[in-house]
Amino acid sequence: MNNKIKIVADDKIPFLKGVLEPFCNIEYYPGKEITREKVKDTDVLIVRTRTKCNAELLDGSNIKLITTATIGYDHIDVEYCEQKNIKWLNAPGCNSVSVKQYITAAILYLARKEEFDPAEKTIGIVGVGNVGSKIKEVADILGMRVLLNDPPRERIEGGEPFCSLQKIIEESDIITFHVPLNKDGNDKTYHLADEKFFNSLTQKPIIINSSRGEVIKTSALLDAIKTNKVKNVILDVWESEPDIDLELLELVDVGSPHIAGYSADGKANGTSVCVNAINKYFKFGLKDDWYPNEIPKPLTGDLIKINCKGKNDIEVITEAVNYTYNIVDDYNRLKLSPGTFEQQRGNYPIRREFGNYGIILENERKGINKKLETLGFNIINN
Repeated sequence: MNNKIKIVADDKIPFLKGVLEPFCNIEYYPGKEITREKVKDTDVLIVRTRTKCNAELLDGSNIKLITTATIGYDHIDVEYCEQKNIKWLNAPGCNSVSVKQYITAAILYLARKEEFDPAEKTIGIVGVGNVGSKIKEVADILGMRVLLNDPPRERIEGGEPFCSLQKIIEESDIITFHVPLNKDGNDKTYHLADEKFFNSLTQKPIIINSSRGEVIKTSALLDAIKTNKVKNVILDVWESEPDIDLELLELVDVGSPHIAGYSADGKANGTSVCVNAINKYFKFGLKDDWYPNEIPKPLTGDLIKINCKGKNDIEVITEAVNYTYNIVDDYNRLKLSPGTFEQQRGNYPIRREFGNYGIILENERKGINKKLETLGFNIINN
């Protein structure tokens, strides 16, 4: 029976090719080319956010299981799948450490550019799930005052430690979004940052969005930048991707092509969730908890040496983070060729997370070891 099972997969999902072929027929296509015609006799889909899994795609198909190698699942029509008894599965938290690396690099880049000490700033984290919780850890390491907004968690857990969005609007120097895309309901996040949001700002904050482009209304953000309501903007996600607003691209401090979660580790995590779900569903016989055998090593090597003499903690942390990832490189590539947004995502350079690096510190400052270890690095004693 297994030989009759057919899978259609996004051809940009890494570490997948060759894994399931012994057990099924599998075809690979670019995400936007996965069409109704291609899936009509298919049992399983392995997708990313570019494939809209709705009635238009799925009606009349034999799809039994949809797996997406992503945290988000707003590209899956959950209600339709439930009606049609189609099982679906996302990969919550798979790239949360990668996004943590991206946001850490973003904050430290702006701290250097604008010459401020993160410890003197208040950060408002909107959405405190897998990613938002890790951003809180980063903020604590950097000594920042932290405000947390997450209405669903607040309803379940009570008021502490959460606050209203209005408090974040009024008191935050940095506002970073880590929410799913909900187009309606009590927890609607579609255009959460709209004209009313930006007109209510009192601190002229830094705005960071690495969640979903539609969380911020583009026209409202453009107006906020032009009228000096915000100080800096870092965007990894955009409305109407991949056809992004070119005026906005020129006005942001950093813009990237939806790659905050694109570390090699995050990709491997997402692929493993999909493979393991399919293996369990069809009883293929792959080993339990399958994971890619070999993930490429960091391009710059996995050992960081830092002389701490004359440097404060933020300077040492910045040096370590920049060794693993230079956020400006992504911005330069996107500015140079915004029309290749999708190609830049599909051919993203190898980026490894903090845990893949060892650090040797010379003339180390008291307490810096602990901060770097908490961030995820491995300290190697001289």
